[in-house]
Amino acid sequence: MRETLVAGARGLYLAIVSLAGSITLFVFAVLSIAFIVLGIGVFTTPWVLTAVRKFADLRRVQAGEWADVHIPSPYRKYPADLRSGVTGQVERCSLMLKDPATWRDLQWLLVDMTAGFVVVIFAPALVLYPVYGWVLALGVWKPIYNAGGGEWYGFIHVNSQMAANGAAALGTGLAVLALFANPAIVRGHFLLSRTLLAPTASMRERALTQRVDRLEETRHDAVDTSAAELRRIERDLHDGAQARLVAMGMDLGTIEALVEKDPAKAKEMLAKARQNSGEALTELRDLVRGIHPPVLAERGLGDAVKALALRLPVATDVDVDLAGRADEPVEAAAYFAVSETLTNAVKYAEADRIWVDVHHEHGMLRIAVTDNGKGGAAVGTGSGLSGIERRLGTFDGVLAVSSPVGGPTMVTMEIPCELS
Repeated sequence: MRETLVAGARGLYLAIVSLAGSITLFVFAVLSIAFIVLGIGVFTTPWVLTAVRKFADLRRVQAGEWADVHIPSPYRKYPADLRSGVTGQVERCSLMLKDPATWRDLQWLLVDMTAGFVVVIFAPALVLYPVYGWVLALGVWKPIYNAGGGEWYGFIHVNSQMAANGAAALGTGLAVLALFANPAIVRGHFLLSRTLLAPTASMRERALTQRVDRLEETRHDAVDTSAAELRRIERDLHDGAQARLVAMGMDLGTIEALVEKDPAKAKEMLAKARQNSGEALTELRDLVRGIHPPVLAERGLGDAVKALALRLPVATDVDVDLAGRADEPVEAAAYFAVSETLTNAVKYAEADRIWVDVHHEHGMLRIAVTDNGKGGAAVGTGSGLSGIERRLGTFDGVLAVSSPVGGPTMVTMEIPCELS
């Protein structure tokens, strides 16, 4: 019963939205595109089509949550270097009109306001119409009959108590039908939407090609990053621990020669050698921690991020909601991405408060790092954020940055993965 009523309420909502929302957006979209020849549409069309896409995306989300009908998003991504201002607006308008998904959205609006409405309106009707049959049987048919000669309920002409009882019986039958039909009706509405909102075979092929290109690019980035990391480790070993160990070996040779001739000098050099060994050990530990922190290996990403936060000179709140652990490479990529983001926030943002949120849902590891600093951060060539983006791209992850001048700055990272 509850599922039937919920489906009826959702059907009523979808019916209203299908009429009001789809008609309004379709009219605005057609007018805006038509006004492109006048120059006005170049500026209004991206805004209107963005609203259409948000409307369609909302329906995609509802399809998955309400009817378990999954509809992937087919839209092409904008180039990362898309310009701003008038030139960027014209380019954005051109890109949206060249996207086949835009025209399929407009077709969907037409279908949604017609066939989509007709299909889904039956869900609330099967819940509400039986109530009217029962109301007629309770005696309401009499004043209606006296005023105008009777009322039709479905195929029953209600002009007597017996006919009113028949209307109540028909209403009961419709209510029973609603128990089985309402969820299917709502699902049918979303299946109809999927025929136009889901990507076509050619779109999927194009998306697959883009994905292959993306993976090829990130593979090269991963190779370059690994080579750079190896060079860094080699340099740190050569300039740090290795140099100290060599010096310690030379000191030990000198001590061996002095131990009988000048014990005091040998003792002094032993103390120096001991100091060098301690410093070399510290540098080796720091180097190992930079490759793969022990706390990350032993306790997982959540505790490793909390340990990072404790070492920061800025007050940092960490919220972790992970039901398990991701694969080691994913955890390492996420950890170092968070570490670099926090470092940037401390060094450049001039923030006095940082918030880190780490959670996993729908097969996606999501991390948000927010600070109350001066803002102005952007992903660009040579910036630390670009390095983070390349690191995440190796795992098909994405980076989004919101950092208006004056702050706050929010860096959001997403990596597809499963927890164990």
